[in-house]
Amino acid sequence: MNTDKLSKRLETVAKYIPKNAKFADIGSDHAYLPCYMVKRNNVRFVIAGEVVDGPYQSAVKQVKQEGLSSNISVRKGNGLEVIEPNEVDCVTIAGMGGTLIATILENGKNKLKDSVQRLILQPNVSASSIREWLLKNDWILIDEEILEEDGKIYEVLVAEKGDSRPLYELNKEKALLFGPFLMKEKNAAFVKKWTHEKKNWQRILTNLKSAPESEENTQKSKELERKIKLVDEVITNEDN
Repeated sequence: MNTDKLSKRLETVAKYIPKNAKFADIGSDHAYLPCYMVKRNNVRFVIAGEVVDGPYQSAVKQVKQEGLSSNISVRKGNGLEVIEPNEVDCVTIAGMGGTLIATILENGKNKLKDSVQRLILQPNVSASSIREWLLKNDWILIDEEILEEDGKIYEVLVAEKGDSRPLYELNKEKALLFGPFLMKEKNAAFVKKWTHEKKNWQRILTNLKSAPESEENTQKSKELERKIKLVDEVITNEDN
């Protein structure tokens, strides 16, 4: 991967960045995504944010090498603190856990109040944590994708400001866990992901049932049985 050829998951993120956007890429690493977008004249301005010094220095070096310092501002800081109010209209956060992404959004939500119109989020795990945050904070999912790359499965969530409750009216539990768009499409990556998750849960459930009885183990078993049932319903039911 480089500034001319992104990974499949980052290409998916890139296609949802609006034309002529001013966007912030949080956790930008080598600033590949910002450089890629600017070199294609697709955006006006980018903030590449990094909290760790090593990746921050890598991003600074990359942007200078590409001669893009006038278009990309590389900043060191935690999450959305690298953004000034009304500075960007789109935020991308990719390659982190869903719980961490939700925490970044929560801690920096005052930066999202005014000018930010779109969030493009690519969690490696726990996309449900992001969906829950979006639902609670008046952001509506407008699209989702799930894809496989190098043996790993990734989800991309795209949200804009709005009331997302109608997306979850039919079955909130399923929609939060599987994704309201993804569980309708049920592509090969989706089926593979949840088949694998089901097998993992079944293995844990078997171990729990052979463990000493306790209230905690009983609760965990019930929760796993519930999730396994949901997977079966979503994958086999054509109406989902």
